[in-house]
Amino acid sequence: MTQRSLDITALLDAGGQRGRLMIASSSLPHMADSSTRSVIVAATPEAIAAVITDFTSYPEWVGGITAVQVQESIDSGPDAGLARAVKFSLDAGIVRDEYVLRYSYTREHDELRVIAWELAASQTQKSQVGSYTLHPVAHGTEVTYALTVELKIPMLGMFKRKAEKVIMDTALKELKKRVEQ
Repeated sequence: MTQRSLDITALLDAGGQRGRLMIASSSLPHMADSSTRSVIVAATPEAIAAVITDFTSYPEWVGGITAVQVQESIDSGPDAGLARAVKFSLDAGIVRDEYVLRYSYTREHDELRVIAWELAASQTQKSQVGSYTLHPVAHGTEVTYALTVELKIPMLGMFKRKAEKVIMDTALKELKKRVEQ
């Protein structure tokens, strides 16, 4: 199996948004692409984590998400009360899906630093693995969004990469706007 990867790091704009796009390609057509993007948000990691983990509010600020249902929550320990399994309804024009993500959380010095998920069920996706990593910086928090998605339906690489860019840029812009409002 031949595998190539392309790593592009670029300054996207003067607004503090940095991006790193990693695209892995292989001779296997079902290989999932991975993307990573970052943005600086003028807020504490705790404030950002509170917005990210408030899943039932997603329809108010996440484009395309029409409904969210927390199916299971963590019962004990430092993550008690946080969602373990969440069902999302997505209607983004030509793409519609209902899917369930299973969440895990990583803490550093008792503070939430990584919110990670993987796909448990979906109508249109074979797999999805993602995370938000929160890193305190001088004037806020660097939020890094990583996402790997593999669809059940084949999609041309150029369309898939364009869709990934739009999804990631939109997700970070909407999160930044929601937290900083």
